[in-house]
Amino acid sequence: MSAQSLDVGRAQDPSQPVFTAGGPAGTPGAGTPGPGRNGDRRPSRWTVGRVLVVAALVALTVVFIYPFVWLVSASLKPRGEVFDNKLIPETLTFENYLNVWADAPMLLWFGNTLLVTVLAAVTVTISSALVAWGFAYFRFKGRDALFGLVLATMMLPGAVTMVPVFLIWNSLGMVNTLTPLWAGNLFGSAFYIFLLRQFFLSLPRETFEAAKIDGANNWTLFTRIALPLTKPAMIVTLIFEFQAAWTDLMRPLIYLRDSDKFTIPRGLKALLDQFGFGGEWHWEIVVTASVITTIPMIILFFLGQRHFVEGIATTGAKG
Repeated sequence: MSAQSLDVGRAQDPSQPVFTAGGPAGTPGAGTPGPGRNGDRRPSRWTVGRVLVVAALVALTVVFIYPFVWLVSASLKPRGEVFDNKLIPETLTFENYLNVWADAPMLLWFGNTLLVTVLAAVTVTISSALVAWGFAYFRFKGRDALFGLVLATMMLPGAVTMVPVFLIWNSLGMVNTLTPLWAGNLFGSAFYIFLLRQFFLSLPRETFEAAKIDGANNWTLFTRIALPLTKPAMIVTLIFEFQAAWTDLMRPLIYLRDSDKFTIPRGLKALLDQFGFGGEWHWEIVVTASVITTIPMIILFFLGQRHFVEGIATTGAKG
């Protein structure tokens, strides 16, 4: 019987083992290594490019996190060791934190800042979402030109409107109150309007048309369909404005006079004036207060990081 006929017979009878060349005689499939054997060459997961990217990210992480690590370390040192080169304090002390709460009304400043921040973040998010929805959904004459005018306001430096806005609040008797720090957000923000409009444009218009056929009005479309679908973008707006209002120093310097009205940044400036310029430097007090005021922002970003990344990734889906 020829070798060709033998191979055909074995191919027709699957119960017989098939011997291939390249291996020991009588070994099924010895000549062709199967998946997972030593002869299986798979691409390495850690390529050179991936290693370089990870190394760059680690280096950037160290660069960005080092200032805060140094700040925490300095807050746990006595005055004479604040500026030494050791991250681990030789003399660990929590006295600086006790002194900060004793020398400054930190709890009051925290309350003022939290009130201003929440009001500013909520009002600017709601008002910007309303305007963005109008530009994204409704079609009217001059819509694009009006939207371009809104974006053009982003090019105006803050110094240009600082004096006129101050004169308006002064004429209303609002100077030395917390109102000017957040009430302006009732009119929205050009940047947040642009951000939310991009997200609204990425939503399928057919969804809203189907809802209108079922009897939904424009307000229902906005509150029941558009807003739930834009949750990531709304959270991004809240985080951005929360951070901006929490760290705002310029407006509190302009409008606030009494220490019981101070926000945290304005209070830190007062501490710097008291324990720094014009007297003996007490940097341990300043850095400790800075640590206390930074912790809420870190917690906020950790809690909202998933929505933050998702919102940033999807807001530019459609122009």
